[in-house]
Parts: sequence; structure tokens; C-alpha cells
Amino acid sequence: MDEDLLTVRVAELYYDEAKTQDEIGALLKVSRWKVGRLLTQAREKGIVRIEIVHPRARRLGLERELVERFRLSDAVVVPVPDDDGAVLERVAQAAADHLAAVRPVPRTLGVSWGRTLTAVADALPEGWATGVGVVQLNGGVSLNRRSGGAASLAMTIAQRAGGQATLLPSPAILERVETKQAIEADRTVAGILDRAAHAQTYLYSAGPADASSAHVENGYLKPADVEELARRGAVGDVLGRYIDADGNIVDPQLDARTVGVSLDHLRTAEQAIFVTAGSAKHDIARTVVTSGLCSVLVTDETTARALLEER
Repeated sequence: MDEDLLTVRVAELYYDEAKTQDEIGALLKVSRWKVGRLLTQAREKGIVRIEIVHPRARRLGLERELVERFRLSDAVVVPVPDDDGAVLERVAQAAADHLAAVRPVPRTLGVSWGRTLTAVADALPEGWATGVGVVQLNGGVSLNRRSGGAASLAMTIAQRAGGQATLLPSPAILERVETKQAIEADRTVAGILDRAAHAQTYLYSAGPADASSAHVENGYLKPADVEELARRGAVGDVLGRYIDADGNIVDPQLDARTVGVSLDHLRTAEQAIFVTAGSAKHDIARTVVTSGLCSVLVTDETTARALLEER
């Protein structure tokens, strides 16, 4: 029996018939040591492919590549499910698992808002931590906001950790610079922003520069506004701040009307956990990881491969 055929037979007996290596050696009249070597060879040659299909499985090889390539402290990558609609749910669960495992447990957790962060909040179990204070990183008050908004997700995360939520009582983007300056000068708001700026851990996502933006949905911007931002080079927003592929602010005047911590705080944070899912966010995800805006990335396998393919 030639080597390739022997390798196939060993793999079939081991994986399909659940024979032990000793039993396979006796059946094929080879040593147990050779059986082990052939099983390793079967995986290396692709004769055998092992896939962990549990919804909470991870792609450890891709995680190591991301950490090395982008100098991250950690990465979490989950397989893409057959149902594309379940990608966000799976990434959100992975982010919730990661947050619950962070040690030391952050005393203060700064959070953004949006569909992705709402899904993470929903995935966190009761008692995921003890006594964590949650503070909003950017404004989120909106007349158009539906249930599950900025305040709700922050309170959910805090309550499930037995802590308190500190809410930022402001829209994400104001109509006048003077109004924004007045709000941030208020002693209460200034205190909230200072607490957010000194949070031990940040948890946030990012939005694309298109009509699906949460800023359009919530009435802060019109579709034409986002189209103009994209024309000027915006690939998306982080904490409501629209940036180009190099991580630079695209519209300083719009940025001057945006309420929340600056992007520099993400770059210098003890731990900044960036959660992103889906192909629509590949461009903004690439900018976040290449411009030092996160130390931890939680994402899906397709996004991870897209980031690693970039030269």
C-alpha cells in the first residue's frame, strides 16, 4: 500500500471508525508511532480538514495573524455562519464573551452606541462582572431613536454587571458649534466627558459612510450629507467622527459640532475593544486597525481575511 493510500486509510479508521491508534496499527500492521505521523500528515496535506462548528467557535490562526500584523494586544475572530443574517449575532456574542473575560475587570467601561453595541449588550449575561460603572463615550439623544438606543444599551450593560450607568445627555451632532461648546462647558456634562476620557476600557463599533448610517436613521444627518462626506474621502465614523482611510477627520466643521471623547483617547486607552461585523464595514474596519484606534479587534472571519489581504 503506497504512502498516500495508507494515510487515507489511517484517517478513515481514526475519524470515521473511531479506532484508537493502537487498533489502527494492529489492523494495518504498522507501528503506533507511524499511525500518529500519518494522522499529522493527513491534516498537513489537507486530506483531513477539522472544523469546529459550534456558534462560539473561533479562528485562532487568523487571530494570531491579526495580532502580529496590526500590533494588537488581542483579536477574536468567529466563523461566518451559513445564514448571513446571523453574522452580527455571532460577533456580538464573541464580544460579550471577551468582555466578560477581561482581567482585571474595568472599574469604568466607556461605550458607544448603535446596532452592533446593542447586540453586544443583549448578549451579555446577568452577572458578567461585578460593580462595573458604564459611561457613554458620545452623545446619542435623538427624537427618532427607537427602543434599544444609546441610553438603554448602556444601562443594560451596567445593570447586568451590578453597576451604574452614567449617561451623556446630548445629541451626537448638534446644529451649531456654539451650542456644542455650551453643552460641553456645563459642569455636569464636562464631568461625564472627563469620566469617559479616563475609562479603563472602551467598547465601541463604527459606522459606514453611506445611507445605512445610524446618524441618518436618527436624524442627525441627511443621506446627501453622508454622500458628501464620502465624496470628500470619508470611509465611516468612529464615535460620530467621520474619518478618511488614514484616520484623519474629513470635515472639521462637522467634527466641531460632534459631542463626545476625541479619537486620541482611543489611541491612548488602556484597552480599546473594537467590534465590527459585515462587509459593509470593511473600509472603516481597515482604517480603525491601521491607524491605532483599537488594541482589541472582535470580528467575523470574512472581515479578518479582508484586512489581512490588504498590503
